[in-house]
Amino acid sequence: MTPSKRTNGHAPTESTPLLPPTSSTTAVNQSQVLAAEETSILAPEPTDDARGHAEPLHISRFQDNGLLEGISRTRFWFIFGGIVCNYFVAMFDSTLMASSHPVITSYFNASNSASWLSTAFLLTSTSLQPLFGRMSDTVGRRPLYLFGLVLLSATTAWCALAQSIGSFIAARAFCGFGAAGVLAMGGIMTNDMVSIDVRGTYQAYLNLLYGSGQACGAAFGGFLCDKIGWRWTFGIQIPVLVVLLISAVFSTPRDLGPQLAKTSGQSIWDALKGFDIAGSVLLTGSVAFLILGLNLGGNVFPWKHPLVITSLVVAAIAATLFLRVELKANRPVMPLSFLTSKPRGNLIFNNCFAQIGINTIFFNAPLYFQAVKLESASVSGFRLAGPSICLTACAMFSGFMITATGRMKWLIVTGSACMLMGAVCLAAMWESTPKWIATIFLIPAGVGQGLSFPATTLAALATSTQEDQAVITSTLTLWRSLGVVMGVSFSSLILQNALTAYLNRFVTGKHKGEIILRVRQSVRAIHDLDPTHRSQVIDAYARSLRVTFILAIAAFVLVNAVVFTIDLPNLRRKKEAESNGSSDTSRSAP
Repeated sequence: MTPSKRTNGHAPTESTPLLPPTSSTTAVNQSQVLAAEETSILAPEPTDDARGHAEPLHISRFQDNGLLEGISRTRFWFIFGGIVCNYFVAMFDSTLMASSHPVITSYFNASNSASWLSTAFLLTSTSLQPLFGRMSDTVGRRPLYLFGLVLLSATTAWCALAQSIGSFIAARAFCGFGAAGVLAMGGIMTNDMVSIDVRGTYQAYLNLLYGSGQACGAAFGGFLCDKIGWRWTFGIQIPVLVVLLISAVFSTPRDLGPQLAKTSGQSIWDALKGFDIAGSVLLTGSVAFLILGLNLGGNVFPWKHPLVITSLVVAAIAATLFLRVELKANRPVMPLSFLTSKPRGNLIFNNCFAQIGINTIFFNAPLYFQAVKLESASVSGFRLAGPSICLTACAMFSGFMITATGRMKWLIVTGSACMLMGAVCLAAMWESTPKWIATIFLIPAGVGQGLSFPATTLAALATSTQEDQAVITSTLTLWRSLGVVMGVSFSSLILQNALTAYLNRFVTGKHKGEIILRVRQSVRAIHDLDPTHRSQVIDAYARSLRVTFILAIAAFVLVNAVVFTIDLPNLRRKKEAESNGSSDTSRSAP
């Protein structure tokens, strides 16, 4: 009888096991051998497992240096260098409006549209990141990463060439779309290529470029607009983005991620039919309308304005429907178990509450120096440089310490305590507090964020399966972004209400109404008041800011409460246990 052939196309011999392997060990070993032969800068072709299906690259084992099999250290740094540079450019672009929007809106004679320049970017960059994360599990990381880069490059050029304020705002919205893809895919691809036990080091580099991009965009946006014009401020980014795009085309591995469409033998279209489209639409809609309502309320329109109320109502309805859909979805875009399981839910809410408190502090601290200490806007902004430097330095320290020790909880707990201590110090300030002490009081919040956030990111990844890496990354990013928006919006609401009450209580004289109106519209008006009224207004601002910083205290109390009792793995011990398990498996294999 002619020997029958197995599904892999090889005829059995006398040494062939009677039963096929029950695990993926054989497939993994095959992929390791083939991947190790790949030395080109181009991505390796996928290998075939025993069932004849292309195996995703991310299933391959990691090398001793912590990098994915088939990726040399030189090639990795070529890929990772592009990712960190993209992080810098994307964050530079995201904070550019902070100091350049007066020039741009004045050019179009549309100063009343200033808030839309940042809101449009924030809407898309925040709400679409979870969509990129889940979609990349189906179609792969590379297509969405390149799509984000192409879109960011094209829309940055659109910003430079915009001929109307409406066109510019639309360009900013699509810029946020591209930035969402670049940021989401950059972080997820790093997770795919680096083992969890050494990922802290590379997270430190990402934090450095992320923070540097934010700082440079806010600090130099206005300077560049004055020196080379606002159009060229966007124009100079285009050559950099094009170079990064070309680099990504030739270096990005083709098979990072689960590649569900490919491994299931389905077409992309058939695989996308099982995608959680309803959940994605509802999540994007709820987040977008929430951000829209919170950004417009109290800033552009009164909280009672129909647009603000409608936005918040739509967000609430969409969120309710989203919860119902996700409970039934086979592959939800944001699994609710992430929010309800311990410790992942604790880590997500820790970061959300932390962002509420941090942005309450850093959004309102410059107002303290301008309204209470009567400093200029530039000087008050400069006082945030110290905390920003401390934040970046501590974030790098946190990443390196995690790689060295494998321990994460002590960094999270220490960072959370530092943030609470900083908020308590700020809430205790009065108008007589020296400027240098007030500046020092800003540092603990930055230190706490720098220590805590890298550790919570790695802890969330370490407590999730490989299949959930992309979704947990984008979910954590989404809740951080929501914390940013809520921190700014809620603190503004509290400040404005408290300020109105204190001004009405302290300001006296027959011109009381006029004075209150002037100082609420511009803090520069405080300089023009007589000494008596100036003292009254300063006292009102100092007390109002104290009430506002109490919001940060409340947020940081929750930050500490949700992480105090969690248990987290030691990454080094986890790797040793996995290595021992792999050795035992290989010794027991026939």
